[in-house]
Amino acid sequence: MKNVHPMYKKLLAQQEELLKRKNEKSEFYNGIYDRYKYPVLTNKHVPIMWQYDLDKRTNPYFQERLGINAVMNSGALYMNGKYYLVARIEGNDRKSFFGVAESKSPVDGFRFHDYPILLEDTCPEETNVYDMRLTKHEDGYIYGVFCSESKDKTVKDLSAAVAAAGIVRTKDLEHWERLDNLKTLHSPQQRNVVLHPEFVNGKYAFYTRPMDDFIDTGSGGGIGFGLCDDIRHAVIDEEKMTSIRKYHTITEVKNGAGAVPIKTDAGWIHIAHGVRNTAAGLRYVIYAFATDLKDPSKVIAEPSGLLIAPRGIERVGDVSNVVFTNGAVVNEKNEVYIYYASSDTRMHVAGTTIDKLVDYVFNTPADPGRSVLCVEQRCDLIRDNLKLLGKK
Repeated sequence: MKNVHPMYKKLLAQQEELLKRKNEKSEFYNGIYDRYKYPVLTNKHVPIMWQYDLDKRTNPYFQERLGINAVMNSGALYMNGKYYLVARIEGNDRKSFFGVAESKSPVDGFRFHDYPILLEDTCPEETNVYDMRLTKHEDGYIYGVFCSESKDKTVKDLSAAVAAAGIVRTKDLEHWERLDNLKTLHSPQQRNVVLHPEFVNGKYAFYTRPMDDFIDTGSGGGIGFGLCDDIRHAVIDEEKMTSIRKYHTITEVKNGAGAVPIKTDAGWIHIAHGVRNTAAGLRYVIYAFATDLKDPSKVIAEPSGLLIAPRGIERVGDVSNVVFTNGAVVNEKNEVYIYYASSDTRMHVAGTTIDKLVDYVFNTPADPGRSVLCVEQRCDLIRDNLKLLGKK
């Protein structure tokens, strides 16, 4: 330890104070979920030894060598009494990678493992990876499905990219086997792909997001659903549509699957994201819907509007006015924790229960589609409430 730079001890003490800080519920109330005051992961949670050369001989000024810009968009898993987040970590070089953080608490104390995940280098054209969804599948494996991004060499635009769904699997979150990227025969590109946790008709089932190019969904009508026989070489030849994009709603521009669906007695509950355009740019929010237990492609409930929107400081960051989820867990108490990123910068958590989610999804009115009908819907609610209060 004699050659360790003395600044390391100072930064480590500051980080320990952050990691040991207890989270607390905020004053926010809607009866559906609780928001928490502090983010659960930020770039300040990333191990110092991932960023600095600790040797005072080779780094005498203790300069940051491999900086971390943001931590966001975490897949989530509850296993053996612990909560695991596989976070998207973006370096100062704009490249993203994955790191596993764990805690005995769902709302604080997350610590990263010693090393980030080093994926097998099976795709020479791949430049970037991000947004892993974690599925504990009934076949015994934990699967990670993520975006695999490469340069679009068919055009001169340096920002043009091609998105595919990469797939890995593990049993311990330490050793990862990379499988072939998902192929969808009728969709040129794929992002926001989620693996269903159970077999459907004896096959692996995926929720997809058909895309014509990297940014625009184009002809993609919403969240798709498809089956494949072999997860090691996954090919989907037909995508059925589930939650559909609609004009003048939160999903008008695009939508995509988020967390792995949660199984309840009433149906599969999906926590997804929707995007609309504004004068200030794209606005991302989180919404929920339910599909049938026997036919997970069939939507059976879709409450009106958003579930989670960015609030306060959540609206500020690298890509402002955005919340995004790709991870939620259920523990043995039927408590649900939804992990979401704000503005492509940091990770938060919202806490609820299975009963509350079911109540929200199945008893919140659907969007009637037109302003005049929405006002009628609200007036009906007011009228019933006035009667209950003994007023005309």
